Amino acid sequence: MITCLIIDDEPFARDELATQLAEAPDIEIVGQCGNAIEAMQAITRLQPDLVFLDIQMPRISGMELIAMLDPATMPRVVFVTAFDEFAVQAFDRHAFDYLLKPVDEQRLQQTLEKVRRDLRPQAVTALAPSRLEHLPCYSGQKLKVVAVKEVEYVFSDLSGVHVATAGEQVHTHMTLKVIEEKTPLVRCHRQYLVAPGAIAEIEVLEAGAELTTRAGARVPVSRRYLKPLKQLFGFH
Repeated sequence: MITCLIIDDEPFARDELATQLAEAPDIEIVGQCGNAIEAMQAITRLQPDLVFLDIQMPRISGMELIAMLDPATMPRVVFVTAFDEFAVQAFDRHAFDYLLKPVDEQRLQQTLEKVRRDLRPQAVTALAPSRLEHLPCYSGQKLKVVAVKEVEYVFSDLSGVHVATAGEQVHTHMTLKVIEEKTPLVRCHRQYLVAPGAIAEIEVLEAGAELTTRAGARVPVSRRYLKPLKQLFGFH
């Protein structure tokens, strides 16, 4: 059974595609998402084999969502788009496949046949933006879109990955590795990333160091990352 997730901000489009997919006996729809934050949570939790992803979504686009995923666990992605065929050609060679809206039944069947034949990983991250402007986060039942420029630091512990701004601390399903690669945040500790602009002072200690953010938070700095962090500000 091939598990799939449908991601589209238009409920009608999701339902229509789900109805078409329901006719395939070997395709199991494990969920539907209306935005990128819900999608991040669902992909992490459900680990689908296949994702049908709308490119044009509000706040965080389908392409930005791709940039937020860990390439090592990337599902196969079929882009669903209203772009014309000429625009689609620009990313056709990177995607597993694409569908134009409204989705044609015969074209969908061709995509499913391709999925059944080919289960190799794909390099769709070549399409993703190199830098992220937002992080998809959540706090309890609230879904939040946090601007990267508002983030002071990010850290991980046994309960997951946490994003701290000057005013609140929320959670994200993104990994520290992807956040480090896709944002200006820098590593200061094995479990911490910090925004250089949020650093107010660095205190050197016997076993490493500790920095204070402009909002007053205390963040550990390990010996390994102390020198490059000091050099970032011109200290030797």
